[in-house]
Amino acid sequence: MKTLLLLVGRTANPHLAVLIDDYAARLKHYTTFETITIPELRNTKSLTPDQQKQAEGQLILRQLQPADHLVLLDERGLTLRSTQFAQWLQRKHNTTTRRLVFLIGGPYGFSPQVYARANDQLSLSPMTFSHQMVRLIFTEQLYRAFTILNNEPYHHE
Repeated sequence: MKTLLLLVGRTANPHLAVLIDDYAARLKHYTTFETITIPELRNTKSLTPDQQKQAEGQLILRQLQPADHLVLLDERGLTLRSTQFAQWLQRKHNTTTRRLVFLIGGPYGFSPQVYARANDQLSLSPMTFSHQMVRLIFTEQLYRAFTILNNEPYHHE
């Protein structure tokens, strides 16, 4: 199965980009991993937050295939400990047929159409992180989950 991280907008901070790329490279040892970046919208000052979510939502939905299992990284999602996330990931890998797609949206969240298309929602924390930081935190947690599943010494209880 393929694991995909779908992002709205590029990673602006080059220091974060280097770290994200490092974890992405490590993930390829465990899974077929790919990151797709949807370009940021232009002229957003003339758009309301809802209009921006709608426009981003259309771009997001175009990237998805019918059989994709879409997981939104959303503050209202299920919060799991790292070991629980690893077990959750194993179940998804055992039952999902094509691509497991994790989505980090834009600054205003997701459109109703994207929420309707989603199969799951996960929260990384009750705290709020910038969308730039979430990219790094999530790729590290995904890598950690695979090391847990493979009984490797990266994670300590």
